[in-house]
Amino acid sequence: MSYPGGLLDWLLREDPRYRVVSWLFLRLLALVYLFAFLSTALEITGLVGERGILPAQILLDARFGRLGELAWLRYPTLFWLGSDNWALLGASYAGCLLSIGLLLNWRPRLVLIGLFVLYLSLYQVGDRFFSFQWEFLLLETGFISIFLAGGPNRVLVFLLHWLLFRLRFLSGFSKVFSGDPTWANLTTLNYYFETQPLPHMGAWYAHHLPDWLLRFGTGANLFVELVVPFFIFLPRPFRLFAAAATIAIQLAIMLTSNHNFVNLLTIALCLFLLDDRAVRALLPQRWLPALAGGAARLKGSLLQLLAAVMLLSTSLATAYELVREDGVRFAVNSPVNWVRAWGLGNVYHIFPVMQTERQELVIEGSHDGTNWQPYDFRYKPDFAGDPPRLIMPIHPRLDWMLWFVPPQGDRERYWFGALLYRLKHNEPDVTALLRHNPFADKPPRQLRVMAYRFRFSTPEERARSGDIWQTERLGQFPQVPARKP
Repeated sequence: MSYPGGLLDWLLREDPRYRVVSWLFLRLLALVYLFAFLSTALEITGLVGERGILPAQILLDARFGRLGELAWLRYPTLFWLGSDNWALLGASYAGCLLSIGLLLNWRPRLVLIGLFVLYLSLYQVGDRFFSFQWEFLLLETGFISIFLAGGPNRVLVFLLHWLLFRLRFLSGFSKVFSGDPTWANLTTLNYYFETQPLPHMGAWYAHHLPDWLLRFGTGANLFVELVVPFFIFLPRPFRLFAAAATIAIQLAIMLTSNHNFVNLLTIALCLFLLDDRAVRALLPQRWLPALAGGAARLKGSLLQLLAAVMLLSTSLATAYELVREDGVRFAVNSPVNWVRAWGLGNVYHIFPVMQTERQELVIEGSHDGTNWQPYDFRYKPDFAGDPPRLIMPIHPRLDWMLWFVPPQGDRERYWFGALLYRLKHNEPDVTALLRHNPFADKPPRQLRVMAYRFRFSTPEERARSGDIWQTERLGQFPQVPARKP
């Protein structure tokens, strides 16, 4: 079969099946960006500000000392120009304003470039607090969307399909590849709702569903992650099924978990498994724009093809790195890692292993070494009576990161020690991240960390005590057994 103007013309010509889909997708992406930047603005100075837990300037100085001026390209960020609190907050709130601009369809391509640059800049100085896979997902989606602002074509639609495929299939593959017994015997959901980083009340109800239903849900999730992604590249009925199944799983997660903005972003990517005909059938016409029809126009460029080759080759290389059994990784300065430094071409492996026990760390301070008072964090449970809070699509990074400390890994020990140092010195930017600072007037002379085992109360226990959690004191951290995994 031949195409008018050749293969390149066919690849880059606007695909009229996705005009409304593209418009709706960019509106949802604007909301995701808004939630991401707003979450950042609420915490950024306490996390990486001048007197934050891991000051951005220290990280930048270390990188420059290692690489010299090459660090500006290896770690691209606007904060090479300055990383004080005003710069960090300014970038965060500028991202909020640009997100609203994209939502209103104001100069979308220019706005999308600004959003990508700002979020990439924050990602580069966010250190451990910006090390989550949804950062990569948002950056790569945002990068592709810069081109999408000029109209959808086959290259861009394929890139978004490929991104969704990688997100879903690699997440499922990593679960099987890890050898985790809970995925193998379909008991994952018996633990997940209770042990996830930040559950809300929906998790308590889901935890007490019948065992057979939890096992069925585990199997269904594996099916949707391992088999359904291949439907993305099949004819329209398969793509529609893939969209429905993937969106259903995302909605189920939202009903039981606080996973910030990642579920909304995944749903947005599923729109490209639909087409304008499906969207117009599903949504009221008054919700949709009156986009001009007519013949398809050339909406792409060779730059898009080069970007596609870069994303495809890098993502294939990183996927291969994930499945290698010898543990060998690409060198730090390999071309693959240069591309990944821009948030592009990364791998996804969400919850490859499941925790079977919930440990919570309670930080306590004292003036005399006898009377200890606990610090109360905003979102994570600290006490038996703390109700799981609905906070999505906001992403509280400090509370989320505390979930990673009980395994006692070196990477977490470093920043957690920095947090304790800031609390002991009553740094206002850090204590502002708490719900309650019991030492607001005078810093404590001593700090300690106590480890507790938390589990959901049964309906009978909750009826008697009113508490959502049952707690068991394990001892002083880190002189307790590390949580595994």
